[in-house]
Amino acid sequence: MICGIVFDLDGTLLNTLEDLCDSTNFALKKFGYPPRTIEEVRNFVGNGVRLLIERAIPQGKANPNLEECLNTFKEHYKQNMYNKTIPYKGIPEVLKELRLRGIQTAVVSNKFDTAVKELCHKYFGDLVQVAIGENEQAGIRKKPAPDSVFKAIRELKVSIENVIYVGDSETDVQTAKNAEINCIGCCWGFRDKSVLQTERANYIIEKPEEILNLITTL
Repeated sequence: MICGIVFDLDGTLLNTLEDLCDSTNFALKKFGYPPRTIEEVRNFVGNGVRLLIERAIPQGKANPNLEECLNTFKEHYKQNMYNKTIPYKGIPEVLKELRLRGIQTAVVSNKFDTAVKELCHKYFGDLVQVAIGENEQAGIRKKPAPDSVFKAIRELKVSIENVIYVGDSETDVQTAKNAEINCIGCCWGFRDKSVLQTERANYIIEKPEEILNLITTL
């Protein structure tokens, strides 16, 4: 019986792609680098903002402006992360129904922690009980390490045997596997269905409301 669901954020609950792309290109432009397309940024996200900028900036890690570019991105994104970001169609309704059913919900993301908490609060309020972002300084490794999932489960106070993970990318499937919990792969996010199939997500769904149908059978 499912008592708790751990969700990824970007590409799963929220479509953040345009704001991420705008902040990436703002930072690149400041240093005179060419912009990236939205499809390029789509493929760069999923492993935290540092890797996003490493992938977007010329020369990657070897670029001497990497840290400054990353900080520029973070500052711009903090001020502009609500411009175009919206929940995926059906997500708010699913979260409301989960709450009515008494199922606990958490979000774990490789996005920096303050942004994760602010986004969840703004768009979902008390429909998400726990929100955890990147916080490696506290010893919590980024996904696909299972650390943030374990922390979320502890904070939800549910048994890991009764938890399922929902995400849209290869990182999410790997995270669930590392936590030894089942994964629902969602096809409306930043990766194609083929990626979820290749990574062998336990279940693959096309629409958010399928979550409700699926968890009643588990």
